[in-house]
Amino acid sequence: MTEDGILNRIDELIAEEHELRARAAGTGLSAADRDRLTALEQHLDQCWDLLRRRRARTEFAEDPDEVQVRSVAQVEGYRQ
Repeated sequence: MTEDGILNRIDELIAEEHELRARAAGTGLSAADRDRLTALEQHLDQCWDLLRRRRARTEFAEDPDEVQVRSVAQVEGYRQ
């Protein structure tokens, strides 16, 4: 996936996340919606991680296309 493709996917995920959060503030969320929100947050983290690692490889004259999406467990397990 290209950088533009990743950014477009991030935009799509954020739009869906905002819609769910707005609904949560109004009528609340069903269990399925809460699960979807969690999945969205995790997928966003994966996309941001992929984008950062691709940009780092580009910065150091390495092939960004060699970067693969990391698992949710790996991405969510980072210490900040």
